Amino acid sequence: MRISLIQFSIVPGNREANFEQARRHVQAAAADGADIAVLSELWDTSFYPSDVREKADEEGLLAQAFLQDLAKSCNIHIVGGSIARRHEGNLYNTTYVVRRDGSLVSSYDKCHLFTPGKEDKAFTAGKELNVFSLDGVTMASIICYDVRFGEWVRMAALAGAKVLFVPAAWPEARLEHWQLLNRARAIENQFFVAAVNSCGFCGSLKFGGHSLLVDPQGNVLVEGGSDDAVLTETIDLSVVDDIRSRINVFRDRRPELYHL
Repeated sequence: MRISLIQFSIVPGNREANFEQARRHVQAAAADGADIAVLSELWDTSFYPSDVREKADEEGLLAQAFLQDLAKSCNIHIVGGSIARRHEGNLYNTTYVVRRDGSLVSSYDKCHLFTPGKEDKAFTAGKELNVFSLDGVTMASIICYDVRFGEWVRMAALAGAKVLFVPAAWPEARLEHWQLLNRARAIENQFFVAAVNSCGFCGSLKFGGHSLLVDPQGNVLVEGGSDDAVLTETIDLSVVDDIRSRINVFRDRRPELYHL
């Protein structure tokens, strides 16, 4: 399976420009033989302009239509990062996953909102895990700050996920945390982690880039820098079954001792 990580500098609040960037990069991923293209967090507005509520996509209809048409025209699955979605007066940070035939597979509202950045003041938190299947493979997605919550990610692994997608708008100031946390989540859950970050700026906030694809042993298969990039790599899903059979942390868990 080939996965493309699509990292670009989002134009704050300019949906039209960002849709065009996403289109061009997904087309490049498809031309390179990718099965799945992955976008970053809030790729439609950036994270996040002061007028994000006004700029938000009502019911996510614009993003859904765009992603479904793009997936079908490019014959590629898309894990649609996340967009700013307005629903019944509330704002959500929402992921859409679309199959290559254009059908909507699942959606996910970010569950852990970044309180130091006052994300909880602008957005409403989700409540449900996002586990889905593409090409017969069980996968899951979270968003950015969610990756700091190991118990949330473990739930995805226990649900059978072999690949975890982590779209993000992670700041350059905490770049080392980004790299370490994604590798740790891959190692402890023995699955692939495809983590896609923004680059560029939103106001004074500089994003860290360095999107990366990590294997279940914690090895970084590909990693971007600080500029726009389409990073495509092939993963061998049999590695998941192999490591889980040799070091079976799921069998050796003792949940009766874990009082969370």
